[in-house]
Amino acid sequence: MRMQEVVSPADKKEFLQFPLSIYKGMNAWIQPLNQDVESVFDPTKNKTFKHGECARWLLKNDQGTTIGRIAAFVNQKNALKGNDQPTGGIGFFECVEDKDAAFFMFDHCKRWLQQRGMEAMDGPINFGSRDRWWGLLVDGYEREPNYQCNYNPPYYKDFFEAYGFQVYFKQFTYARKTIEPLSPKLAHKAELVGKDPDYQFRYLQKDEIPKLGEYIREVYNKAWANRAENPEITSQQAALIVKQMKPILDNKLLFFGFYKGTPVGFFLSLPEINQIFRYVNGNLNWWGKLKFVFYRWRKVNTKAFGILFGVVPDHQGKGVDGAMIEAARVLWQGDYKRYEDYEMNWIGDFNPKMINVVEQVGGFVSKTHITYRKLFDETKPFVRHPILK
Repeated sequence: MRMQEVVSPADKKEFLQFPLSIYKGMNAWIQPLNQDVESVFDPTKNKTFKHGECARWLLKNDQGTTIGRIAAFVNQKNALKGNDQPTGGIGFFECVEDKDAAFFMFDHCKRWLQQRGMEAMDGPINFGSRDRWWGLLVDGYEREPNYQCNYNPPYYKDFFEAYGFQVYFKQFTYARKTIEPLSPKLAHKAELVGKDPDYQFRYLQKDEIPKLGEYIREVYNKAWANRAENPEITSQQAALIVKQMKPILDNKLLFFGFYKGTPVGFFLSLPEINQIFRYVNGNLNWWGKLKFVFYRWRKVNTKAFGILFGVVPDHQGKGVDGAMIEAARVLWQGDYKRYEDYEMNWIGDFNPKMINVVEQVGGFVSKTHITYRKLFDETKPFVRHPILK
């Protein structure tokens, strides 16, 4: 076996096409967009290259056939943030059902990371934002993946754990029907905070879309930044998030809590476009775009999914979370019955407050992903992701 770095156009095409052989016959799998995957490895599109580096490879057998692929990366911005040792990452892992092949790729990435001063590696993760391509699916194989979420065969879990990767944290996806009632406890919380005239809970109006980026940045930086590996987001990054959302954005899925006119919480969702991309077959070229417009017109996407939910610390424990969800329930179960199902993505097991909220919403765990960590010096104590207070 040998590792071949992805450099040429033919290599890049093989990197994108190889998964088709792995997922043949797995009906739940939806092929990721080639353009989305390639953008991760494009320095002109992925700003993580400003403070990091990455490489990717194909694994070839003795006959020259591709039997695996993988990428490794170092993000200097968070290699030490929240970690006891410099930590890099691996991702975009795909492999035939052969443990030796998987270990060959893991070993190669380990050496590459060690040469760059890393003492551990997380995987499978993304070279960039951790709201996409993050974690190994270990439960919920029968459910289709959401947009830019990892899906993989069950045997990948055996490869990671046999190699010595340990659970750094779990990520839960919760699901529920939109028409089902909320818990009385959540409704009570919403009622209490609703009596304070300084609070307002509503969806974003269309003429407020230009303010969406700054609203997101204001809440996000107060609620999450400087916790573990989460850096602050800039105005430019927030604007880019909104730009990426705009083609599919539904303003009646964007709920905010305001206190004296200032955003203090958000409950943001998007239409689940993977239900449309299923028909695009991984390529958003001109033909793929026509298909996208057609199937969106047909409203084949009947599921919405949560992308961001949070309340700034000064307003936590006051029922703001419940009030935003109640405002959404009133609309979605009343005048706007557009979506049948709802999924809440990426809720870490280190976030008990958020888990408590989604359980009150009535969600059940529909998928579980695991972010694994491998310490290169196995004599060192393994420490899981800290619990958020």
